Amino acid sequence: MKKQRIKYLIIFTILLCIEILIAICVHDTFIRPYVGDLLVVVVLYCIVRVIIPDKYRLIPLWIFVSAAFIECLQYLKWVERLGIENNAFLRILMGATFDWKDIVCYGIGCILLGIYEWLIQKGIVRLRVKD
Repeated sequence: MKKQRIKYLIIFTILLCIEILIAICVHDTFIRPYVGDLLVVVVLYCIVRVIIPDKYRLIPLWIFVSAAFIECLQYLKWVERLGIENNAFLRILMGATFDWKDIVCYGIGCILLGIYEWLIQKGIVRLRVKD
């Protein structure tokens, strides 16, 4: 179980670095807005699996609900209401612009994670963690 957590922590760290690189270096109309949003739910999934390493098929659903909730807070201009709109780091981290396409990307990412969870549960995909 401990090795499985370490594996998810390593994947989390790698994907988080990729996500940061996308945010800083990529300024296109596909990778940053779509792949970045899809990847963010995978990053969240990995950190949740560090905390909850057991097979739990509803993790993708809860990640989607959380991501959509945060996106809805962006619609309500929560960054401005908190008075942190001038802090670039927090503004990027918390998000400041509502977009339905973001929710669609979160949904696609979570569907893919749900398929992954299902494949693990059925034994089709196995985490190669040796004791």
